[in-house]
Amino acid sequence: MTCLLRSFRAGFVLAVTFFGLACGIHRPSGFDPSGVPLAPDYSDLTNWAAHPDKADAADRTPCPDATDRQAEAQVDVFFLHPTTLTRNSDRSWNAALSDQALNAKTDSTTILYQATIFNGAGRVFAPRYRQAHLRSFYTRDTASADLALDLAYADVRAAFDYYLKHWNNGRPFIIAGHSQGGRHGMFLLRDLVETTPLEDQLVAAYLVGWPVRDTFFRKLQPCDGPDATGCFCTWRTYERDFALKKAYEEDVICTNPLNWTTQERVYVPRTENRGAVLRTFCAPFPGLCDAEVYKGVVMCTKPKFPGSVFFIRKNYHIGDMNLYYFNIRENAMARAAAFLKH
Repeated sequence: MTCLLRSFRAGFVLAVTFFGLACGIHRPSGFDPSGVPLAPDYSDLTNWAAHPDKADAADRTPCPDATDRQAEAQVDVFFLHPTTLTRNSDRSWNAALSDQALNAKTDSTTILYQATIFNGAGRVFAPRYRQAHLRSFYTRDTASADLALDLAYADVRAAFDYYLKHWNNGRPFIIAGHSQGGRHGMFLLRDLVETTPLEDQLVAAYLVGWPVRDTFFRKLQPCDGPDATGCFCTWRTYERDFALKKAYEEDVICTNPLNWTTQERVYVPRTENRGAVLRTFCAPFPGLCDAEVYKGVVMCTKPKFPGSVFFIRKNYHIGDMNLYYFNIRENAMARAAAFLKH
């Protein structure tokens, strides 16, 4: 776990936001267990950013061609949001679930722009958790960062366990997460699903924005096509020229979100992109990005959209899911249908 985290820190550059996440880095004192926020009670729906028994941001869809199908879905989606605890003034290592401003930020960004991808495939469950602060991916105090991430993961496990005991009822499920959420999702998949009876309920996993090495799982395999099930997809997105110079992790698995294979150097043109969702939620951009797998990342030609002349970052991490929003949405629906058919 530690080696994987350090590799991610070495290669991670925060990309410019597509939907308004502010960022800042602060160097506090070391991790203090006595200052850890209270653990969440997952029987309380306020501790879920999205849940089928409440109205929330995950119920929305980009206009006009998508439908929220949670009410009739036979599949569940366990979604883990990325880091939204980014305030430079915040000295804590982990988020408090009582932080209403942070909760509102999470709901209006990642739940709206990412979790909604999956409401056509299944009921969306997205726990709030004591996420690690953004600095955990930059700090030299790796011991504190590891403790903060371990605490966040403990919440994710507790939320998944509560979901299984009280709401799953044997239903098939998708695990999806981005960045910090993708990191927690891959450990959740390995620790609680792989080689257990739950593996038979796994439709697929979308472990996006975090490197998954080819030796990480004991049994589970990357998806080998658009309707494969019981497998996982994973990718990180770089600007094409930057990737050709900087990509180097050939032992990292990468899925092309336009053709859903892991084949390297297979170029898929932007005409296959069903639509991206950027800052304006109800204004999709069809054909915005192409995709090609190369040394553990997806290469994407710089997208053109209003204001893109000012978009100069080369690591498109924050847009890993949004650049391919409708392709992921349709793929999750296709995998759910394939699982139910068989």
